[in-house]
Amino acid sequence: MKKNLRRLLPYLPLYAMMLPGMIYLFINNYIPMAGIVIAFKKYNVNSGIFGSPWVGLENFKFLFGTNDAFIILRNTLLYNVAFILINNLAGVVLAIILSDVLNKRLRSLYQSSLLLPFLISIVVVSYIVFALLSQENGMMNHTLLPLLGKEPVAWYSTPKYWPVILTLTHLWKGVGYGTLIYIAAISGIDGTLFEAAALDGASKWQQITRITLPFLIPAVITLLILNVGKIFFSDFGLFYQVPQDSGSLYPVTNTIDTYVYRALISAGGIGRSAAASVFQSVVGFLMVMTTNWIVRKTSAENAIF
Repeated sequence: MKKNLRRLLPYLPLYAMMLPGMIYLFINNYIPMAGIVIAFKKYNVNSGIFGSPWVGLENFKFLFGTNDAFIILRNTLLYNVAFILINNLAGVVLAIILSDVLNKRLRSLYQSSLLLPFLISIVVVSYIVFALLSQENGMMNHTLLPLLGKEPVAWYSTPKYWPVILTLTHLWKGVGYGTLIYIAAISGIDGTLFEAAALDGASKWQQITRITLPFLIPAVITLLILNVGKIFFSDFGLFYQVPQDSGSLYPVTNTIDTYVYRALISAGGIGRSAAASVFQSVVGFLMVMTTNWIVRKTSAENAIF
């Protein structure tokens, strides 16, 4: 026992530094898990969580029994698949490009410029998009489309454009985060590998495909697994704030999160919201476990666990 205590003694400062984060994680992530029971109850404020009557799976019927169930599930899934593929691909490309910028000040400027949108509130982003697409004063209708000889478009009542608009908005806002992670991974590659490859006559493309990309695979897989866990979650601000909650756009902007929010406003029912969250969390957990299992079977050293 004393031997084990002496072995732990040098690490006490590290444990002390870790303690606030662990306390926060416990309070913010684990204690609220008791609230899962709300998904199976007709929640009443006066009765409390555990005093409210049980309703079984009635709250889940609200999510899957509606006529809009297919649309909201389709939108949530397809948007997230597109976001994962496009953002990861763009992040890898940008990271490789920025890593070749020799001027450190310019490189820092470019990295900061890419990360800045990630730090901007989605409310601010919605106003930026509105400044571009407003039918009365937007830049697209009053500047760009007339230059191309095109007629103005009623963007906020024309659904067909919004899958592209939302995908580009998400890409602009979120690509910087993944890019910095990939830049960090590239920075950890031994520079002598590139020097040896150059001496052997390898082109820049060959250096990227034979050295850079293989070293990026662990980072790509890690981000992929983490993102897959949220594949049935949606960025509420992106799908609610950016389209200005336009009813005409519901067929292409309605996701699980926005649907539950609108249902709560019109009909109330915290239990329904809890049921949707439980469904998202369970499916996300299964997706993470399945994806990690596939990775472990194909490339065990790149699996998270």
